[in-house]
Amino acid sequence: MNSEAGDSEAERTTNGLRRALGRWDLALLFVVAVLNLNTVPAIAANGAISLWLWLAALLIFFLPEGIAVVELSRRYPGEGGLYLWSKKIFGEFHGFIAAWSYLSANVFFIPFTLLYFLGTVVYVGTPRIRAAMDNPAIAFASVLAVLVLLTVINILGVELGKWISNFGGVGTLGFAVALIILAAWAVHGHGSQLQLRDVRDAHIDWPVVSAFGAMCFSLTGLELASVMGDEIREPRRTLPGAIGLSGVLCGLLYIATTAAMLSAIPGDRIGAVQGTMQAVTSITNEIGQSWLVPVMAVMLAVSVIGVASAWLAGMARLPFVFGLDSYLPAVFGKIHPRYKTPYIALMVQSGVCALFLSLSFAGAAVKEAFVTMLDLAAILNLVPYLYIFAATLALSARCDERVFFSRWALRVAGTAGLLMTLLAMGVLFVPSKQVESVALFEGKMWSGTIFFVGLGCLLFWRNRKRLGMQQG
Repeated sequence: MNSEAGDSEAERTTNGLRRALGRWDLALLFVVAVLNLNTVPAIAANGAISLWLWLAALLIFFLPEGIAVVELSRRYPGEGGLYLWSKKIFGEFHGFIAAWSYLSANVFFIPFTLLYFLGTVVYVGTPRIRAAMDNPAIAFASVLAVLVLLTVINILGVELGKWISNFGGVGTLGFAVALIILAAWAVHGHGSQLQLRDVRDAHIDWPVVSAFGAMCFSLTGLELASVMGDEIREPRRTLPGAIGLSGVLCGLLYIATTAAMLSAIPGDRIGAVQGTMQAVTSITNEIGQSWLVPVMAVMLAVSVIGVASAWLAGMARLPFVFGLDSYLPAVFGKIHPRYKTPYIALMVQSGVCALFLSLSFAGAAVKEAFVTMLDLAAILNLVPYLYIFAATLALSARCDERVFFSRWALRVAGTAGLLMTLLAMGVLFVPSKQVESVALFEGKMWSGTIFFVGLGCLLFWRNRKRLGMQQG
């Protein structure tokens, strides 16, 4: 590839979109996309073994992910990110399936994130309000209202929507650092629930294995900004540095916040939905600073709403490019004449999220629906990583010039990432400790995965046939 031509192509404004994302916007976007504190309680609930699993996931999944995303985004900058990468290297079908699976994961991840936001907000309310969290009807209506509000804000423009992600990034960093400091204060004065021997003697049992898949899912997100490639100012220059800095920061904070949570509450007492605030309450009570609970709840709520907004906005760019490429109806490729956003794609995506939110609650309590949404989102979100790492291996085998990393680095990253992605996807089908009905859990996992991937295949071949008839 001609570097100068690539740069020229990358810097053009295409499809009527605005380049509104600068260096700091990207850095905060990566933090809010990767450092999802809402996944930490479900992982920390497995106990001290989760610290070892974090370390393994960081070294053999997250590091290869960073190498792959930097290399691919520099070679193929542009709107669509992983869709563009997979299409360029493996063809249109594989590009579509990679992006479709990634988009489908959002159907579960956004409601999962908003449900966590709701749990954080009501945690500082009265016992009656907190008990209402377990009522599926109330939880559904509340999450739906927030989903509509975020959709409207992101339709009003990237310039407005990016501030929710920016504030979310600041809230994420602020909460994580505050939690670590408070935990250190409590440990210094009152001792820790987490002992060194717990970490040293930690062992893996079958239900805990699924946590590794959730960890790999938690560490995804470095590719999100590349999906909005045509809305980034100087993407070739800004992406690598932002990915490197935010990657190191997020990895360290994941381990530190998990350790802080376990130092305050035994793993078997950490709740999946409100475990983070449980840890905050326990720590602040020990040090006599309970007034900090509402402050921490506000920071966490800002963090979580930033996560939801970032993924809502980023994922809408995939049905947008599908509309431009005629794999979905052309209306998905429409840009709002005033706000310059893919408003049809945003509205339809939110509508589908609302539909599958209601189905996730069918036959399950809020806690189990929460865990099921996390695991389904993780499975679907990891499918495109098979393509990302396979594309990295393909580049290492056929490239005739070095763009960023050496061939050796690309081969190691691609191989390690591909193997760990397959392992993570497999263990996600293992029911976690929060699941009460194994049969219902497995049914939702298998049917959800097959339905979404199968639907993607059907849509591709149907529209491919239609386009062939039009051209003929």
